[in-house]
Amino acid sequence: MSNLRLGVEVKSAHGLIPKDGQGSASPYVELHFDHQKFVTTVKEKDLDPSWDETFYFNISDPSNLHNLKLDAYVYNRTKGGINPKNFMGKVHILGTSFVPYSDAVVFHYPLEKKNILTRVKGELGLKVFLTDNPSVMSSNPLPQMDTSSHGRRESKDSRRTFHHLPNSNAVQQPHIPSQQPYMADMNQPQQAYAYGVDEMRNQSQFQGQSKVVRMYSGSSSQPMEYALKETSPFLGGGQVIGGRVVTRDNRRASTYDLVEAMQFLFVRVVKAQDLPSMDVAGSLDPFVEVRVGNYKGITQHFSKTSNPEWNTVFAFSRERMQATVLDVVVKDKDTIKDDFVGLVRVNLHDIPTRVPPDSPLAPEWYRLEDKKGEKKKGELMLAVWMGTQADEAFPDAFLVDQATNNVDSAVSSMYTRSKVYHSPRLWYVRVNVIEVQDLIWGEKNRFPDVYVKVQINNHVSKTRSVQARNANALWNEDMLLVAAEPFEDHLILTIEDRVGPNKEEALGKVFIPLNSIERRADDRMIPSRWFHVQDHGDHDVDEKMKKKDKFATRLHLRVCLEGGYHVLDESTQYSSDLRPSAKQLWKPSIGILEVGILNASALHPMKTRDGRGTTDAYCVAKYGHKWVRTRTVIDSLTPKFNEQYTWEVYDPSTVITVGVFDNSQVDNDSNSKDVRIGKIRIRISTLETGRVYTHSYPLLVLHPSGVKKMGELHLAIRFSSTSMMNMMYTYSKPLLPRMHYVRPLTVVQLDLLRHQAVGIVAARLSRAEPPLRREIVEFMTDANSHLWSMRRSKANFFRLMSVFSGVLAVSKWFGEVCLWKNPITTVLVHVLFVMLVSFPELILPTVFLYMFLIGLWNYWFRAQYPPHMNTRLSYADGVNPDELDEEFDTFPTSRHPDVVRHRYDRLRSVAGRIQSVVGDIASQGERLQGLLSWRDPRATLIFMVFCLVAAFVLYATPFQVLVILSGFYVMRHPRFRHRLPSAALSFFRRLPARADSML
Repeated sequence: MSNLRLGVEVKSAHGLIPKDGQGSASPYVELHFDHQKFVTTVKEKDLDPSWDETFYFNISDPSNLHNLKLDAYVYNRTKGGINPKNFMGKVHILGTSFVPYSDAVVFHYPLEKKNILTRVKGELGLKVFLTDNPSVMSSNPLPQMDTSSHGRRESKDSRRTFHHLPNSNAVQQPHIPSQQPYMADMNQPQQAYAYGVDEMRNQSQFQGQSKVVRMYSGSSSQPMEYALKETSPFLGGGQVIGGRVVTRDNRRASTYDLVEAMQFLFVRVVKAQDLPSMDVAGSLDPFVEVRVGNYKGITQHFSKTSNPEWNTVFAFSRERMQATVLDVVVKDKDTIKDDFVGLVRVNLHDIPTRVPPDSPLAPEWYRLEDKKGEKKKGELMLAVWMGTQADEAFPDAFLVDQATNNVDSAVSSMYTRSKVYHSPRLWYVRVNVIEVQDLIWGEKNRFPDVYVKVQINNHVSKTRSVQARNANALWNEDMLLVAAEPFEDHLILTIEDRVGPNKEEALGKVFIPLNSIERRADDRMIPSRWFHVQDHGDHDVDEKMKKKDKFATRLHLRVCLEGGYHVLDESTQYSSDLRPSAKQLWKPSIGILEVGILNASALHPMKTRDGRGTTDAYCVAKYGHKWVRTRTVIDSLTPKFNEQYTWEVYDPSTVITVGVFDNSQVDNDSNSKDVRIGKIRIRISTLETGRVYTHSYPLLVLHPSGVKKMGELHLAIRFSSTSMMNMMYTYSKPLLPRMHYVRPLTVVQLDLLRHQAVGIVAARLSRAEPPLRREIVEFMTDANSHLWSMRRSKANFFRLMSVFSGVLAVSKWFGEVCLWKNPITTVLVHVLFVMLVSFPELILPTVFLYMFLIGLWNYWFRAQYPPHMNTRLSYADGVNPDELDEEFDTFPTSRHPDVVRHRYDRLRSVAGRIQSVVGDIASQGERLQGLLSWRDPRATLIFMVFCLVAAFVLYATPFQVLVILSGFYVMRHPRFRHRLPSAALSFFRRLPARADSML
């Protein structure tokens, strides 16, 4: 029997609808989960009841938790009549949103209707969490009730005896581990490519065949050198033709078939026993050298032992092997010359082939031989097999043939392996500084000019300065900062006195552990608290928390962790995740994104080694919280990666970013930065479901000397939908979580908080092993994309002009009609004009039908490729050197004296805002154009269906009725308005814009 249980804390409800005919009601809550039912007590005559009751449900099958659901029904108990209870609303919570107790917060769910004729009102506050604490017992199950007389005779006291659990037990929940058997991590790297044995053996016969390549230069004319190329490569499942994987001999394609199979020779050196000693003292410092032709790998050495254990895996690329024999040599480490101990020689033709999901090959004992082939003392345990990058040993294997003589093997092994990183979950910390009382300051001959400084790590925010008369000061200011899980830091508030220009004196501090701050997922009011101000002289936070309060000064605060917002940690135009911070608000995924990083070609040399130019390239892909880093291919301008990764997609209006970098750490120079080679961005909504996109993307980077092509990156991308209806429904939902519209943040706040979030993510990922360096994180998240640039401003202006070019073309055409340049066209326009005036009810149906036909016509000319960087659209090929010098100038500028510098920086800051506004206006117009352009095929299909339905509905509806209904809707009462955007506005905001193609 599993110890896993679902805890439900029924807090309160408010704003319920009256049901007893006297303006009140007697509500109670009925909970249903996994064939179990519990009921709260009844609150007599209360439309805002408070229960604070906790229930625990047994979970019969934790592996099926995601398919279960929790239903909470609010009923009104009646004392007479046929029906003993009246429905007042319900809440439906999916099993995918259940979180551990440590992540659970009280959330007020709006009550839903049972059917279209039901009237409901109000919200129900619940706290839902999972626990596996064996000391927590499940609540007594309530017998199944019906509307019979037996159910009506049940008293309130009997219900409490059956199921009521005091709320005091809920606060004693233990910390639940982050990894539970029921919380499977769906974001783990998918590197198991299921290749068949025949696929591996027959791979070579396809290498000589040419690949089909088609060039796409984009909507705006730009040089073909910067064009996108569609290819038809032979991947693990077969050849990609027209976006479909065509298997050989009609075989079924494997699940992960977006990369080419690369064959490797794997050698696992496990351990040795009874090794002979090589000196008089009888000591031995053994290590193993694995050799295939000119390539060799070396294990670490052990001091003075004859039974060492290494358990090290080496991998040799099969296409580089030019030998038929594998030599595994055991040597004794010596300062002058390593002594030969023995060897094991294996014929490569006798090595077996292993293909997952076969179990790992069992290692065997091999008797050591001398150089003449005679057996000698000692044995070595080895496992040798042929496999692909699908093998489980590949991520941790040392790629022998990719190391160079100038690269240390240990450093290469650390900094060249593929890794998966997860950025921390970020929260907004809202601090409402209300007031301070009983201040103590040094100079009594004046009133202190005090303010409060709020700090988390290196991020600081300050209140305004207030004169503290009578030793009290009032601010009532809200401040927001960013914090990351796990909450190991402290929120530090310092009361400071501004004693002079650029001179402050600290009057006291307050230390608040972040893990003790209350969390909220909605806009409910958090109770304020008084905190005792402590001595500012001691900087040891842990010791300070243990000390007794010294001063009588108190600080009045309201502090909470905001879980209803999405913390923006990347450029808002290229967001890869839009989910709120609180896990319980996450919706189920709508699809799977699979990306195969195949290879790069024609890379520019980024460094010199042995007197020649070379590049140590690797790729970084970012989507949501998951970052992936491919292995580094050392010393190659045409590296082959062939690694496949998978992400869960929660919103189609998100962007995946893939960047290519040169690894500067393999040369043992930790101070040098990894050089960026280029990046691409792909919006998920522009991908057709189920199609495989195999394109070679140009890597374009803007330098002070102009735009340069640094090479090409070959990708294979597939987006698969789990439910098309759920995906279509997503288009009607708001783009951002609810709190962004209920309590919106200003543009300035979002900009400052975004820079804080990027700094936190960069600091956290730089502490991984190997580190994902800060310059990589800033480049992938476009941290500096909002700075002023004359080039971007011109590009956005011309985007805006392109949007209005259609209107200008129509006005020019109408002018030609008025001038009778084409008499036939003019006569037809006159006839159409007379017909529409005579029958005005045909105007709107004709317009919608015409747009439907335009969309149908554009379907045959829709783009067959995802959008890519466009140099002409970015105005990168026509910018002059002075503007490029301004764009790559430091901030603040270093080109002018102090006065001019101040004005110049102010101009850049203001112009950056204008640039963003112009870009946003252009994006709105481009979204209008995108309605019928099939850039987002699902959105265009939805709009076309709407146009077709609207054409028939408007045809059957009198025009006067339509005008009256439209006017009444526009002038509707505020009671019928909602604070969230409408479905039509949410649909429009999800449409793609050409900002994805901006450099």
